[in-house]
Amino acid sequence: MPKPETVLKGYVKTENVILLLVVALALGFIGGVIFSVYRTSRTALPEGSSAPQMTSQQKETVENLIARTQKNPQDVAAWTQLGHIYFDTNQPALAIDAYERSLQLDADRPDVWTDLGVMYRRVGNPQKAIECFDRALAQNPNHEVAQYNKGIVLMHDLKDAAGALSAWEKLVIIHPDAKTPAGEPLRNIIEQLKQNIQTQQKGPRN
Repeated sequence: MPKPETVLKGYVKTENVILLLVVALALGFIGGVIFSVYRTSRTALPEGSSAPQMTSQQKETVENLIARTQKNPQDVAAWTQLGHIYFDTNQPALAIDAYERSLQLDADRPDVWTDLGVMYRRVGNPQKAIECFDRALAQNPNHEVAQYNKGIVLMHDLKDAAGALSAWEKLVIIHPDAKTPAGEPLRNIIEQLKQNIQTQQKGPRN
C-alpha cells in the first residue's frame, strides 16, 4: 500500500501554512517556484507588511499573560503564548524576546526553536535563524518543518545553494513525498537545483 503524500504544513498544530513568500527565481536557480517558510498553526504576514492592530481579545490576553509573567517569571506557557501572539501580529522583536524567555526555562522544545528561527529571519538575522533550526533538529532530527525552513534560509538569505540542497535531501529521506506549499514535490525541486548547481559549476562553454 503506497504511503500517503506528505505536504509540509507546519508543526505541532498543522492547520495553516505560511509566510514570508520567496521567489526562488531571484537566486537564478529554480524558475517559477514559490517557496514559503512554514509556521506552527497560525499565519504571519508577508515581509514588508505593517503589524496588524491587535483585536480587543488579543490585547486582553496579552495583558493577562504579561501579568502572569510578572507574578511568576517561570511561567513557561505564558511566555510561549506571548510569543505566539506577537508572531501572529507581526511583532518579531517582541516574539523573539518572549520565545527566548520561554526557552531559557525549558529549552527542550524543537517547535518553539523553529518558531524563534522564523522570527529571527523576519528581523533580518538569517544566521541566527539557522542556529535556531539547528537546535530544533538536534533535539528532533526528523523535524520536517525546521529542515525545510533551514533550506529556505540557506538558499534565499545566505545564498548557499549546496547547503539548501543538503537540508532538503535529508528531508526527503524522512518524507519521500514531501511537497512545497505550492504543491510542487520537493524531489522535483531538488533535482532542478542539482542541475542548476552543476551548470553553474561547469561555467559558460567556449
